[in-house]
Amino acid sequence: MIHQHPLRVYIEDTDVGGIVYYVNYLKFMERARTELLRVLGYQQQRLKEEGLLFVVHSLQSRYRQPARLDDELTVETTIQALASASLVFVQRVIRICDQTVLCTAEVRVAAVDSEKMRPTPLPKAMVAALKAYEQKPESLMRNGNGG
Repeated sequence: MIHQHPLRVYIEDTDVGGIVYYVNYLKFMERARTELLRVLGYQQQRLKEEGLLFVVHSLQSRYRQPARLDDELTVETTIQALASASLVFVQRVIRICDQTVLCTAEVRVAAVDSEKMRPTPLPKAMVAALKAYEQKPESLMRNGNGG
């Protein structure tokens, strides 16, 4: 199942050369992961209040082509692996007008207790929602729409 999060490149996203500064791709991907959780009914602030945080454990990224000011992009996010206290996402940033893949990444996030900052199991309801999401037909999730 692919979640798509659309966005546009603004001046604040670019360097002096007018291309997206490399670290901003990571911000785009963070937003897309957050929106995927939101589609499933989980908001970061509420999770924090309930004692759960997600932290990036590790990531591997590859920058292929630059995005430029005013480009319309989409961040595709899929869940590659689901463990008791972590998730692995595969993400691609794509320029919409020509479907060029600009950046790819594999991101492992860990669930941690917000007070102890130690790994904690994902809530059972969240695991069930993530598994159900993986089974949904792709057509229901286009443009970040939960269906």
